[in-house]
Amino acid sequence: MNVFRLAGDVSHLVAIIILLLKIWRSKSCAGISGKSQLLFALVFTTRYLDLFTAFISAYNTVMKVVFLALSYATVHLIYMRFKNTYDSENDTFRVEFLLIPVIGLSFLENYAFTPMEVLWTFSIFLEAVAIMPQLFMITKTGEAESITTHYLFFLGLYRALYIANWVWRYHTEGFFDQIAVVSGVVQTIFYCDFFYLYVTKVLRGKGKMSLPMPV
Repeated sequence: MNVFRLAGDVSHLVAIIILLLKIWRSKSCAGISGKSQLLFALVFTTRYLDLFTAFISAYNTVMKVVFLALSYATVHLIYMRFKNTYDSENDTFRVEFLLIPVIGLSFLENYAFTPMEVLWTFSIFLEAVAIMPQLFMITKTGEAESITTHYLFFLGLYRALYIANWVWRYHTEGFFDQIAVVSGVVQTIFYCDFFYLYVTKVLRGKGKMSLPMPV
């Protein structure tokens, strides 16, 4: 495992922990898209089915279990424990506009037409767009708490580090996963404007990040 992969995994884990701590300490999930969190839980579920069929390493197994547990814990806090604080009025992104194309694409573009492979491909494509309900919610409300933006920053950093991981693996191992790379690049592009706003506004000490209101 190279340093970019490890740093990417750590950034991903930090992002999820930041979000969980934000909800737990404030006893509120205001500003957080439950739809995005449901999509991420679906991503991990469909990707890590190989937990029951293959063993790669102790690290790999532990990380998969941790991500599954934390993602479902987040969903539980949003939709059950603190559901009275969930802002469903602003979390209105139509997830079917993501799921239908992703399902179709996973059947058309995969490495093997088997249930496990199709589900893995589905998880890769879905992860690329799962953050869109959260970004849509922030755009709709016009602002985001700094703790939420920290979560998004580390999530975007995770994807950027994975791109570096793929470049490193291509140069050192000749390994190239077209589906994962293309999806990862697309996902990182979604964060570009957010990264700029994060650096220019949040890191300058503002409590909240204001965004342009949709026309």
